[in-house]
Amino acid sequence: MTTSQHWEKGYQTNPPDEVGWYEPRLETSLRWIRARSLDEDSPIIDVGGGASTLIDDLLAGGYRSITVLDLSRTALAWAKKRLGERASSVTWLEADITFVDPPACHYDLWHDRAVFHFLTHPQQQERYVDNLLKALRPSGRFIIATFSLEAPPSCSGLPVKRYSADESQRTLGSKLRLKKSVKELHVTPGGVEQMYLYGHFQRTA
Repeated sequence: MTTSQHWEKGYQTNPPDEVGWYEPRLETSLRWIRARSLDEDSPIIDVGGGASTLIDDLLAGGYRSITVLDLSRTALAWAKKRLGERASSVTWLEADITFVDPPACHYDLWHDRAVFHFLTHPQQQERYVDNLLKALRPSGRFIIATFSLEAPPSCSGLPVKRYSADESQRTLGSKLRLKKSVKELHVTPGGVEQMYLYGHFQRTA
C-alpha cells in the first residue's frame, strides 16, 4: 500500500472528526499566524491541511491567498464540502510535498501540522526542506508541529520521527532559524495522548 493509499483509507474509513490527528480548532497555529500581521493577500500554504478546520478560520480572518496541499483526495473533498461556496477561493493541491514542484519564492507563510514527522528517511526530509526553501519568500515564516520526544513512536499505523527543538533546527538547517517553540498535548478522539512540539521558524537566506 502506498502512502497516499494509506491516508485515503484512513479518511474513507473514518469521518474527519474521528481521525487521530483531529483537533476542533488549531489554536496555537492560529495565534502564531495572526501574530505575523500578514496582509490579507499574503500567500499561505497549509501542507497536509486535508480536512483540517484551519482553512475555515483563515478564511474567516480575511486571508485571501490560501493553498491547501494534501495526499488524500478524500480529505480535500471533505474540506471543500464543509466550506461550500467558500471553497472556490482556495487553491487545492492533491500531491506529495516531497515530490511536488512548488512555485519559487511564493509563500509568506508555510504551515505544517503532522506531516514532517512521518518523513522518517533523510532523503524524504531533504526533499521536503528543499521544497520549503524554494517556495518560501526571503524572511518568510514556517510554522510546524511534529511529535515531541515524549510522544508515541508511531501514529495511524505508521512510524514517526520525534523531535526536540534542537533536533528540529539541525534537521531543517541553517537557512531557517527557530524563533520559538512550545509543547502542546493532543488527545486523539480515541483518548490517546500525543505530545506535539510546535516550532516557529524564519527563513534567513
